[in-house]
Amino acid sequence: MSFDQLPIAERFMRYVQMDTQSDPDSTTFPSTDKQLNLAKLLVEELKGMGIMQVEIDTHGYVMATIPSNTAAQKPVLCFCAHMDTAPDCSGTDVKPILHKNYNGAPLVLPDDHSQIISIEAYPYLKNFIGKDIITASGNTLLGADDKAGVAIIMSFAQYLMHHPEILHGTIKLLFTPDEEVGRGTDFLDLKKLGADYAYTLDGGELGCFEMETFSADYLTMDIQGVIAHPGAAKGVMQNAIKIAGEIIAALPKQVWSPEHTEQREGFVHPNHISGGAEKARLEFLIRDHDTHKLNEHVNRLKLIADHVLLQNPDFSKAYITYTIKEQYRNMREVIDLHPILVENALAAYKKAGILPIVEPIRGGTDGSRLSFLGLPAPNIFTGMQAIHSKHEWIGVSDMQKSVEVLVNLVEIF
Repeated sequence: MSFDQLPIAERFMRYVQMDTQSDPDSTTFPSTDKQLNLAKLLVEELKGMGIMQVEIDTHGYVMATIPSNTAAQKPVLCFCAHMDTAPDCSGTDVKPILHKNYNGAPLVLPDDHSQIISIEAYPYLKNFIGKDIITASGNTLLGADDKAGVAIIMSFAQYLMHHPEILHGTIKLLFTPDEEVGRGTDFLDLKKLGADYAYTLDGGELGCFEMETFSADYLTMDIQGVIAHPGAAKGVMQNAIKIAGEIIAALPKQVWSPEHTEQREGFVHPNHISGGAEKARLEFLIRDHDTHKLNEHVNRLKLIADHVLLQNPDFSKAYITYTIKEQYRNMREVIDLHPILVENALAAYKKAGILPIVEPIRGGTDGSRLSFLGLPAPNIFTGMQAIHSKHEWIGVSDMQKSVEVLVNLVEIF
């Protein structure tokens, strides 16, 4: 099955030039209006393909339906990708560069010569010698996370509309805002969507299939110190900033952090600090693939912080208030109840000549939230690499193979 006729590179490069970064500090939904520019373009393109049931709702979700073309009763499948890009690195004025027939040499990005993408830094790049890859120009991220997923789903939809001989059940297409700031499913109407199963297109290298994520909590530590005029502070002031510093210094140095964990190891990550001498706030990401271990991590962190107060008489009148917010849970707890999702996906990979790589995600996707909302949603590869950075790149052939997997998948179902 050949997908060379799909202009997926052109489509992808068109999408990444649209600034759709989300904003974690915004109180609106979507968090940025500019995400709607891509949403509106997708609606126009889907209608241009001949898909009649297409809409963008008041919250910016784009939904489309490709009707079943078989009399047999089949599950309704949804394919989902997010339109926003991460706020970690600039997404303004992205200039995608198509490097045809990559020769294996280091790529010096033209707008910032200090940004160099090399096989030494990214060994996966070796697989693309003689093939086409896409990078940004050095000043911005590329936006493959997750405009690669968007381009793959759109190319898949186009292919199905051009090939009515491929029999399939009802297919739903879903494009969400604000995934990168953890709000991608906050206002999604699943009843309106009407799908039985879903797959997110938000994975990495060729062959990756992910049905397991971290479970995640967010812990906020509010430190109440005692304020006084610095000139008359002796024996009175208890500085919240110093307490916060002592707590950070007391965290384990070589374990229990993102810098020193891998695979299924959980971690606690100080993510944000704010405040002053009277009041300070520390915020932590709590992560583990085993949901039950989240409480262990939280309790250990509390013991460390409480010990800092108890061991230092200068902090005797200070106190800490803890707030814990659930963020998402390991989607495998849901997906294990629906083995057909995994069996059919792996069969679709193998039909495309791809050896599946089944590994847990050290993070989360919209699929985590969707699964616990009642729509089980494992994750399929797109090819995206070095995401959220100026070195972000993607191989065109990986995106093409992902389209092939989706076509195989609807045929298998």
